[in-house]
Amino acid sequence: MHYDVFNGDADGIIALLQLRLEYPCDSLYRTGVKRDIQLLEGLSVAEGDTVTVLDISMDKNHQPLQALLAQGASIFYADHHLPGTIPQHPRLISHIHTEATMCTALIIDHLLEHRYHQWAIAAAYGDNLSQVATEKAKRAHLTESTRSQLEQLGTLINYNSYGRSVADLHYSPAELFEQLLAYRTPDAVISDRSSPFHHLQQHYANDMAFALEQTRENHPALQVIQLPNQAVSFRISGALGNYLANQAPTKATLILTPLEDAEQNFIVSLRAPLENRQGAGQLCSQFDTGGGREGAGGVNRLAKDQVNALIRTVSDFYRSDTVYRG
Repeated sequence: MHYDVFNGDADGIIALLQLRLEYPCDSLYRTGVKRDIQLLEGLSVAEGDTVTVLDISMDKNHQPLQALLAQGASIFYADHHLPGTIPQHPRLISHIHTEATMCTALIIDHLLEHRYHQWAIAAAYGDNLSQVATEKAKRAHLTESTRSQLEQLGTLINYNSYGRSVADLHYSPAELFEQLLAYRTPDAVISDRSSPFHHLQQHYANDMAFALEQTRENHPALQVIQLPNQAVSFRISGALGNYLANQAPTKATLILTPLEDAEQNFIVSLRAPLENRQGAGQLCSQFDTGGGREGAGGVNRLAKDQVNALIRTVSDFYRSDTVYRG
């Protein structure tokens, strides 16, 4: 049996898409919403089974990874998040690159010698590596129109990954992956009026318009926005964070969304300033249920009385002194 375990965002989906376009494989999928990253937990394998793991933190899956290896599985693991201690095992092949300019789809792009390069560029755009993606597109001599389309595609696939559960999404990540697998190139997806691209495009426009109506606090090195407790807020939070980060590249961006009507706990999304893409994952890791990578991080459940502590931590790191007044 083979298992494909992947993050449900643009990076995870497109990393797997490249692999399966090159190496078709009957497999069982394990995936979920963007923040569902402990995907190896509860996975049971038999000796000789194989597992591909893409774009989920090895550090957050360390114990189940060790258990799968002990059960006799062979594992291919590619990721760009902070890994913790990487096990040394003859049945584990790992490609871990944590540079702020790297995403998992770009790791796979390199391993496949750029055979699906436009897909990888779309993933980089979706993972908010806009400068990296644009540089690669220019080196590939893509037109400005093509670059814009790849940016839209990556953004929309990534937008679909955010939610409290799969029920908040327009497509389950597994369903979206399978639909995209029918298209060998990004252009084929965009040209097909019945493809997920056009369905997501309309919903994205509506959700973003809603989010931009919400009140923002602006500080010298930080912008903070709180969204209401609605499904639209959870869907748009990732795309909103990327959009605001690009609008204010010298500032960190915090998005707070309440998990309950009483607003006693928040889900948090953090983007490091684009001009200082470091520290986001480590900052969020200082709080329970927090983590991430250099350029972006989050906290799955932050108590209201910890909000100011988080903002002070972020502010101190990015050389600011602000207090949340929401």
